[in-house]
Amino acid sequence: MKKLIIVSGPTASGKTKTSIAIAQKIQNDLGKKAAVVNFDSLLFYKEISIGTAKPTKEEQAGIEHHMIDIESIKSPMNAAQFIRIGEKLILNLMKEDKIIILVGGSAFYLRALLKGMYESPTPSQEIKDKLDGWYKTEGIAPFIEYLKVHDPQSLVNLHSNDHYRLMRAVEHFEATGTKISDQKKELDEQNPYDFSKIAHPWNILHIYLDLPKDEHFQVITKRTEEMFAQGLMAEIEGLVRAGFSLEEKPLASIGYKEAIELRQGLFATEKECIERISISTRQLAKSQRTFFNKITPKESFNPLHDQGKIMDRVATFIKEEK
Repeated sequence: MKKLIIVSGPTASGKTKTSIAIAQKIQNDLGKKAAVVNFDSLLFYKEISIGTAKPTKEEQAGIEHHMIDIESIKSPMNAAQFIRIGEKLILNLMKEDKIIILVGGSAFYLRALLKGMYESPTPSQEIKDKLDGWYKTEGIAPFIEYLKVHDPQSLVNLHSNDHYRLMRAVEHFEATGTKISDQKKELDEQNPYDFSKIAHPWNILHIYLDLPKDEHFQVITKRTEEMFAQGLMAEIEGLVRAGFSLEEKPLASIGYKEAIELRQGLFATEKECIERISISTRQLAKSQRTFFNKITPKESFNPLHDQGKIMDRVATFIKEEK
């Protein structure tokens, strides 16, 4: 079977650094070819970088990277599109005898790729326009109220900051008259967190990065401060000059949402904005950690202290005769 390494973990857990180190280990020490394939949903978009913690061109140098900068924020990707593009890409890279390093924090996209996903028809343009109008005028509030009536279980399943999937749940009900949470329940009954049984004949090593909450909070705060120091507000101004409305769906993500609100005067100071982003990022990390904790099998490592152990485990995996 072809070998594939997953590097997953909550936001700001060192996935980019670790995945690049693994690729270098495979190429420089183990004599194999490697390719990094991203499954973090925000890294798909070419116009946004600083607020996504996208690997820089310097970090990517010498390592083949895929599924980064492949779409515009004007045309948000969904999981079905990711599967269609990602499966073909991975199969082609495997034909070239490359070890795939699948890296990201979007657990839903990872699960969809490995286990399949429930079907949701493309909504009509009329539905899209109506829901876009809701979001532009009132934000996420009307979607939450809609789900309270039509699909309250989705409000239990989804984090309040996960605007994209809350909107998808409403979109699904509008298009089908059925609850997306019912499909999730059916999928859950098939044990979607068991990655020992997947839809592909791949030999997988799943490296899960996590660190104690106190350490993680410090990393998150530092990274948020660095985003502003690196020019997050200038990046947003550049989007405005390029003709973007700042209402594009990917810009509702944590970091961009609050920075845009700072630009609109909704925060008194940059420091206050940074604190809000840090808190929201911690909440997101908690949600991601809950999801990843359900997934088996995986091998957990502290990204700050276990880099040597990770490289040793990768070497053992690559050398295994399977």
